[in-house]
Amino acid sequence: MANYPDLQLYIAGQWKGGDGQPVFNPADDSVLGTVPHATRADLDAALEAAGRGFKVWSRTSPAKRAEIILKAAQLMRERIEELATAMTLEQGKPIQQSRLEILRACEIIEWDAQEGRRIYGRIIPSEPGMRHSVLRQPIGVVAAFSPWNFPTSSPARKVGGALSAGCSIILKASEETPAGAVQLVKAFADAGLPPGVLNLVFGKPAEISEYLIPQPSVRLVTFTGSVPVGKHLTALAGMHMKPVIMELGGHSPVIVCDDVDPVASAVSSAMAKSRNAGQVCVSPTRFFVEDAIYDRFTEAMTEKAASLKVGNGLDPANQLGPLANERRLAAMETLVADARSKGARVMTGGARIGNRGNFYPLTVLADVPDDARAMREEPFGPLALLNRVRSLDEAIEKANSVPYGLAGYAFTNSAHKADQLAESIEVGNLSINHFVASSAETPFGGVKDSGFGREGGVEGLLCYTVVKNVSHMTA
Repeated sequence: MANYPDLQLYIAGQWKGGDGQPVFNPADDSVLGTVPHATRADLDAALEAAGRGFKVWSRTSPAKRAEIILKAAQLMRERIEELATAMTLEQGKPIQQSRLEILRACEIIEWDAQEGRRIYGRIIPSEPGMRHSVLRQPIGVVAAFSPWNFPTSSPARKVGGALSAGCSIILKASEETPAGAVQLVKAFADAGLPPGVLNLVFGKPAEISEYLIPQPSVRLVTFTGSVPVGKHLTALAGMHMKPVIMELGGHSPVIVCDDVDPVASAVSSAMAKSRNAGQVCVSPTRFFVEDAIYDRFTEAMTEKAASLKVGNGLDPANQLGPLANERRLAAMETLVADARSKGARVMTGGARIGNRGNFYPLTVLADVPDDARAMREEPFGPLALLNRVRSLDEAIEKANSVPYGLAGYAFTNSAHKADQLAESIEVGNLSINHFVASSAETPFGGVKDSGFGREGGVEGLLCYTVVKNVSHMTA
């Protein structure tokens, strides 16, 4: 199909095709192309190449590394329309959101590249004749696994962090949305990255992870995805004493205090919930609204949600594209039916649109009981759950009642309440009066079942390094 790239593996600086599986357009169920699956020989070749690449890249000066990485980001910016169109074709999100994702990926890569020049060690004071030096060194070959919902920015976080720290990387990207990773890797290849430093493979996820993670040359595992898979990969890595970065699922609470404008907060909530059709690990989902403004908030959010135009993401007039796959459609139907059977009110949405493509509207449920599955399980779709609370303390208790702890949001004009929220909400990322969960310069990651380790910020970059203490007696 025009505007959709040829899908290949990238190993040791060479592109390679092979047998694989079809990639579908979620807007019309058409086949976009075929993504090749890596063979065992391909994985062995990638491991060998990454080992050689690490020896070269780790000894390349930080300034030279930054020059190449920044060139790759520049190429992505120049190719933004090509990249964004392919993303919308394979993932479904509206074209403007795809453009923003490309720009976000570039910002992440650029920030990491510059910060990679400032991975400093330190000198620890000691007695005369003794010097203690602490060095930060690249950890080695990284095995990275990225998801389907953000085909470019999620791989960019892993590639940008690993390369900026001086590591080589084997990226196993999603088979459902592979073009984002292919185009990302192509930018690095065209920027002059040495062969073997960055390798790209696709295939059956379990087979690839279970083969790569135990390999002695792999020194770090980074994964973005579901909690069950993350726990499995963490256990596998632990058996081989490998550190991990796990960015897992979330079920983000939103606390709306009665000192804010209920209409303005509701409108911004609906727009944030509609982003990527709710297929975001930090998507605002469980809304706890104080009693005094609950009815006005619910009415305004329902009205805004119902007004969103749903359709093919390539049409710039559409604000909500299709869900990425049929699994998400089935999940939405099941969760809504369960909540409705338990007494929840469907304010808008609640049913699939048409019978071709994976279209589902932004659905607002009010008065959702605690025992509804949607209140305990991450919906990962366009489903907003609204509930009335009598106090901030009750809202905090409900927000913390699930095992997830990735992102949380709150709206208040009270400095006292903001401080209480910052201290009490059990998440890795809390945003007050806005819905931006992370940026390139800030650390991103979760607590509890939502994982550990960080991506982004200085903290994220340091995850790709090891600490070495050198004690030198000079006299």
